[in-house]
Amino acid sequence: MHVNYALRRGVALIRLNSGPINALGFDLRCDILRSIDKAIKDRAIAIVLCGAGRNFSAGADIAEFARKKHLQTPTLNEVIAILDEMSIPTIAGINGFALGGGLELSLACHYRLADNTARMGLPEVHLGILPGAGGTQRLPRLTGIPTALDMMTSGRHITSQEGLSYGILDGLLIN
Repeated sequence: MHVNYALRRGVALIRLNSGPINALGFDLRCDILRSIDKAIKDRAIAIVLCGAGRNFSAGADIAEFARKKHLQTPTLNEVIAILDEMSIPTIAGINGFALGGGLELSLACHYRLADNTARMGLPEVHLGILPGAGGTQRLPRLTGIPTALDMMTSGRHITSQEGLSYGILDGLLIN
């Protein structure tokens, strides 16, 4: 499995554990959905999604684009739609990078917390790709149009402090 799942005091902890950057490849997407299903069966009262190791997720597995594997079900959009529709609270615990699809995954959660190492952004624009997993809709709702437009067109990374001030984050974790 590419995730570690644990249930603690009714809270399901889903830790992405797929290499150094937790690229959101097919296997990881499948394991996230399996873990969400397990959390529902376990009657979890909340789900915390976080990265094992140094990063939350640096986004889609770009190698899958050449083979069109990024379109294989479940797609990142499907995983995000399921998170978005959850009736129990979902929390993204962001450490390290939350870039591209990784940021979009966190934006689908009800709440986002980050530590002081977190860096967020939509750098896929540097590859000629627009954010394709809901970021163009969710980010402006949190930050307002000027900040979202800047982030979507510049590809720059922002710090957790900036994320908090822009409204992307709901709080900072002390580490």
